[in-house]
Amino acid sequence: MKRLLPLLLCALATTALAQQPQPQPPGPDQDPISRQLFPPELIMAHQDELNLQDKQRTALRAEVVKLQTKVVDLQWQLSEDAEKLSSMLKSPPIDEAKALEQADRVMSTEREIKRLHLGMLIRIKNLMTPEQVAKLQELRNRR
Repeated sequence: MKRLLPLLLCALATTALAQQPQPQPPGPDQDPISRQLFPPELIMAHQDELNLQDKQRTALRAEVVKLQTKVVDLQWQLSEDAEKLSSMLKSPPIDEAKALEQADRVMSTEREIKRLHLGMLIRIKNLMTPEQVAKLQELRNRR
């Protein structure tokens, strides 16, 4: 009984901790990084208001196409790797080392997709003039 009590208390504490509300990831208006960058959809939806030049429009389009081309392959890879991980987790006993190795592959691909997306958003902002950036911030605040 003396050995069972600490285990029971530990199990209860773990259960109580798991039931605590988890913090939600910040939305686009709260995320300090997202507030500094602009999605291509926002720019495309307000081309006239921004006085977007043909050169900027062409460069923006090229950035989006470049990202989409790269991300499609990565999404296929991500899906394949996630499916493998899911299969590993279904059949007991789970080989922890192999499952974690597979999880690393999944997370690595997710990281690469996020990195490519961030790079595109940075290049898009760099295409904008200071006046266009100010207008985009105003447009986003109106939403």
